[in-house]
Amino acid sequence: MKLKITVLLLLYSALVSAQSKTGGYYQELPDAKPVQQQSWNVLKPGVYVSFASADIRYDKRDAPAISPLQTHWRAKAWKGEKVHTQFLVWVTRNLQQLSFEWSKLDDGKGHQIPVKNISANFVRYVMADGLNEEGGGCGIKAGHDSSLVEDVIDNVKYLPVAKNTTRPVWLSIKVPGNAVEGTYSGYVKVKDGKSKYPAILHYTIQVLNHTLPEPKNWKFHLDLWQNPYSVSRVYGVKPWSKQHFDAMRPYMKMLADAGQKSITTTLIHDPWNSQTYDIYGSMIKWTRNKNGSWTYDYTVFDKWVSFMMALGIDKFINCYSMIPWNLKFYYHDEALGKDTAIIAKPGTPEYDTHWRPMLTDFARHLKQKGWFGKTTIAMDERSMADMQKAIALIKSADKDFKISLAGNYHPEIENDLADYSVASNQVIDSPTMLARKKAGLNTTYYTCCTEGHPNTFTFSAPAESVWLAWYAAYKGYDGYLRWAYNCWTKDALRDTRFGSWSSGDAYLVYPGLRSSIRFERLIEGIQDYEKINVLKGEFTKGNQQDKLHQLKKLLSGFDIGELKGKRADEVLDVAQRSLNNL
Repeated sequence: MKLKITVLLLLYSALVSAQSKTGGYYQELPDAKPVQQQSWNVLKPGVYVSFASADIRYDKRDAPAISPLQTHWRAKAWKGEKVHTQFLVWVTRNLQQLSFEWSKLDDGKGHQIPVKNISANFVRYVMADGLNEEGGGCGIKAGHDSSLVEDVIDNVKYLPVAKNTTRPVWLSIKVPGNAVEGTYSGYVKVKDGKSKYPAILHYTIQVLNHTLPEPKNWKFHLDLWQNPYSVSRVYGVKPWSKQHFDAMRPYMKMLADAGQKSITTTLIHDPWNSQTYDIYGSMIKWTRNKNGSWTYDYTVFDKWVSFMMALGIDKFINCYSMIPWNLKFYYHDEALGKDTAIIAKPGTPEYDTHWRPMLTDFARHLKQKGWFGKTTIAMDERSMADMQKAIALIKSADKDFKISLAGNYHPEIENDLADYSVASNQVIDSPTMLARKKAGLNTTYYTCCTEGHPNTFTFSAPAESVWLAWYAAYKGYDGYLRWAYNCWTKDALRDTRFGSWSSGDAYLVYPGLRSSIRFERLIEGIQDYEKINVLKGEFTKGNQQDKLHQLKKLLSGFDIGELKGKRADEVLDVAQRSLNNL
């Protein structure tokens, strides 16, 4: 009997664990930081609620120093824009079931923003690396201080709150594209259990007479690299099965709704030398036949590309990589009856012999599918010498092949790159940037684990995620690239630390279709980029030189060097208010 009970408990534990990854309630990791008892001792017993800054990650174990309590939030928004803030609930006693009720927004003249466009979601805490002096790095040492930080925007409806803890809540309002200009008011009620209402918060949105384009029409080129294999592992489904695509669909739809432009695909197995918890497989099966010829099975590649295009992600199909980090190329050898691999450097006869037949056949297949003009042979952080050799081979296979690189800026090869993303510390001169725009070439920039500021680590200042798009607008970049969208860690919902990378480096959203503060603030910045483009077009058309000058001056504060002496939110606060008043 005891054995039977033990087995049932183990099965139940496994079920709860699986549910926590994909939806439902889960428990955060314990905080090593002790309760700051003094901050609670000065409070009268009760439940405290107040609007708070979206630029601050509040400690879980401290009572926030907000006095007086802020019970009203005001914001301005364009039609079609999503705006957000956070409010805090902190308690001196246990709450068994905290939840929220909210109203529609009403302008008092018969116009409304419906309840479905509003959400109030709990913000959960995750384990992150301690913030060092530089703000991040690619070599976080073992034993580095770690702490809980708020980041996960959860979708559960109820949550218990332990005494002497703080629980942030993310309030989001999506203004319809057809909203009528005016001032809209609404409220959110904080609910304790089934019948108690400790507090009510009010908010007012002034809808301006400007319209933001739909995400599918945004000009900002967002390129967050996707990892289908992480979804397969977390959901326990066979890669590329119907269940796999069903699990991926809402995540990739969420990405499309953020304005994503590129599809991440793989030409080979493990192009990034196992740098992620879930290794990328090859979306193309390579087979060397007994007679020495080659065949290539594009079944998985075709399914994935078609799936992503159906969601509206269809500007580029970026195919990684002809120059993997370990220069190892796997294939199935029919004569040997097994999978094997070669190691070959660009420019060698072995490399040419391996890649030329594939590139020729791949070009044929892409043209047959109608995808050739969207496809790039993509590499990342490779030397100029290796790139030149790979480019020569690609162009000899088909002169019209497009090529992509994320890495340092090399003037010698920039004309060969249809899609070029440079590291944030690189400089592209203005004439080159302008020439690339006129030629229809895509130019973005990226941050990775090397940049302390700005960045999107789980310990980064939230405003830095917004700042990234403003920097793109200032420098004239078409957009931003980031590794990665969803390369989840082993316990991604609770622990964002991974190897020696700074925490959060590998993903911006969480299992269970949970967004994050970082992802939502990144979208906020992209919306600002689109506003800048819309206004620039209007001012240019109307020959409003004074307005164009104001816009240029507004952007001039977004040089990376400025972050050495100022916080991102200090610069953004002034810039965003000015932008909405232009």
